[in-house]
Amino acid sequence: MSTIALYGATGTIGSRVLDEALRRGHQVTAVVRDPATLTTSHPALTVTTGDVLDPASVAAVAEGKDVVVSAVGGGDGPGHLATIGPAAESLVAGLRTLGAAAPRLIAVGGAGSLRTPDGKQVWDAEGLPEFLLQIMHAHGDALDLYRSVSDVRWTNLSPAATIAPGERTGTYRTATDDLITDAGGDSRISAEDYAVALVDEIERPRHIGERFTVGY
Repeated sequence: MSTIALYGATGTIGSRVLDEALRRGHQVTAVVRDPATLTTSHPALTVTTGDVLDPASVAAVAEGKDVVVSAVGGGDGPGHLATIGPAAESLVAGLRTLGAAAPRLIAVGGAGSLRTPDGKQVWDAEGLPEFLLQIMHAHGDALDLYRSVSDVRWTNLSPAATIAPGERTGTYRTATDDLITDAGGDSRISAEDYAVALVDEIERPRHIGERFTVGY
C-alpha cells in the first residue's frame, strides 16, 4: 500500500480521491489549511496543515511519502489563474529539494487542452464563457510547466469534457492527448470514476512524465 499526501481533499474531486484511496487500504495524509474543514474520519487518514503554494511546506509534507496528489482548485476563473499555475510551480520546487527520494506527483488537470476530433482543442469551441476559458488555460499553463520538468516524476490527469458527481462504475477508457467521447459524441466521466483512474495510476504507474485523460 502507498503513503499518499493529498492536497484538495475537501473538493469535489479530491474528496472522492480520498474516499477511493482509503477504501483500497492506502495511508493518506490530507493537507489542508484548516483541519476543521475536513470531516472524514478513518484509521488510515491523517490530517495536517500545509500550504500548497509554499515549496518548503510541500517538501515537509512530501518527505517520506510515496505519492503527492494535487487536487487543488481555485473556485472561479480568476481563482484558478491565481492557484493552479503557482501550485504547480510550488509542488515542483518543493519536490526538487528532496532529490532522488522525492515522491511521485499526480496532479488533477483540465480538459481544455485536449484535442478534439476536428483537430482543434476543447478550449477552441465557440461560445465558451470567459470564466471557463480562464480555468482551462490555467490548467493548460500548468501542464506546459510540467512538460518542461524532467527531474520530478509527474503525471497530469485530465478529465473528460464533463465531470460531475455520479456513480462509481470502476470502468473507464484512457487516452493521452485526445478527448475521449462515446458513440454519441459525448465526453464525460463521473468524479467517482475519475478517482478510480487516479488511484489506479498510483497503484500501477503507466504515465510518469506525461498527461493522460479518462472518459467513458
